[in-house]
Amino acid sequence: MSAPLEGRTAIVTGASRGIGLAIAQALAADGANVVLTSRGDGAEQAAAGFGGRAIGIRAHASDETAATACMQAAIDHFGGVDILVNNAGTNPAFGPLVEVEQSSVTKILEVNLLAPLLWSRLAWHAYMRERGGVIINNASVGGLDVAPSLGAYNASKAALIHLTRHLAVELAPNVRVNAVAPGVVRTRLAEALWKEREEAVAATTPLGRIGEPADVGSAVAFLAGDRAGWITGATLVIDGGQRLVAPAR
Repeated sequence: MSAPLEGRTAIVTGASRGIGLAIAQALAADGANVVLTSRGDGAEQAAAGFGGRAIGIRAHASDETAATACMQAAIDHFGGVDILVNNAGTNPAFGPLVEVEQSSVTKILEVNLLAPLLWSRLAWHAYMRERGGVIINNASVGGLDVAPSLGAYNASKAALIHLTRHLAVELAPNVRVNAVAPGVVRTRLAEALWKEREEAVAATTPLGRIGEPADVGSAVAFLAGDRAGWITGATLVIDGGQRLVAPAR
């Protein structure tokens, strides 16, 4: 019995560590060839652990020239771009929206919203328009709620969720577009939410622990495969039940 993603190629942005790396590992475990990207050389180092099933490319998520080159490299090396995972994200701002520097808000929107649109557009024109495919955006439960001092980040993720729905309609029927919305996961980006209070967060999470990157990776692999063939425009919450009891964490 063949692996569910055998013969397909995925690009995962921001895949040198954390959730992005876990997504790449889950896709590879299901048989996909994987192109990992990062703004530094971390993607190349991470890809070395995949054997011949992965390559790493230095490409900042919001750099159109680098993104275009990455698409072509995936096609040249593996023959296509069947799956795109827009995972790269950032949050350099913390505080009330009226106090956050405009430059920080601009950076958040460039990476969290405009970059996924850029990569989706490039994947569509380079490969998916003719051959179909799957696009998955990594949003956040923050895009579904209001939380003090995280307004810029949450607004960008809310916009990404809405972008997901628009693209799901525009690119149908041959391209499915979905999003995942992780809760508090053990990553460097989310350290402020869990590092000094992991036990407390776990105690108020119905499933009794904070998330691990692999929890998101396995969900993305499911959405990328044929078992999710009638799912598009959806946002899958992956939070161990955190929103059920503390939606404004």
